[in-house]
Amino acid sequence: MHKMSAFVAGAVLAASNAVNAAPINFTGEIDYHNDVIYTYFTLDTDANDVRVWTDSFQSGANFDPITALWRADGTLIDENDDDQTINPATQTYYDSGFSLASLSAGEYIFTVATYANFANGDALSDGFAYDGETSIALDSWDQPANDVDMGPLWSVWLDGVSSASNPDDPDEPTNSVPEPGTLALMGLGLLGLGLRKTRIV
Repeated sequence: MHKMSAFVAGAVLAASNAVNAAPINFTGEIDYHNDVIYTYFTLDTDANDVRVWTDSFQSGANFDPITALWRADGTLIDENDDDQTINPATQTYYDSGFSLASLSAGEYIFTVATYANFANGDALSDGFAYDGETSIALDSWDQPANDVDMGPLWSVWLDGVSSASNPDDPDEPTNSVPEPGTLALMGLGLLGLGLRKTRIV
């Protein structure tokens, strides 16, 4: 019985660590030039080396993204236009994001918008530059920075976070990382099954 408990506890701990270490990817399509994609993520504890980025641009196949990082209360942490150094393996010029040496435990929001739909201020409630404009379908919009039609596909990555969700990703339930509490409950369930089997035998 003690061996089973130790095994399950170890498996839960290993699963928790693996989940926290695995990058998370959300994808979808941005319909209009003034749409904003919201990705929500949580850090259960203070974290080092957190990365959040987009590799949407794909050398001009899709729109030029603007990213911003917010606290859950809507306070702007930072905004970025071009930084393809977050993950050079998949990013191309005009992609952007953030690499954070340290970030406190809490809840955050990562937004992706089209160039030049910058945040209007330091609060999410201030809105974005294109708010109030008549929506233009992205596949027929001449993006100001490039003067060419741009594709609507977006891609967001998060690394080093505890959990994340994005309601704009149609496959979001399969892409989200389970909360550590869910993993613990799964572990307890396995432990219970193991103990029950031990008693029956």
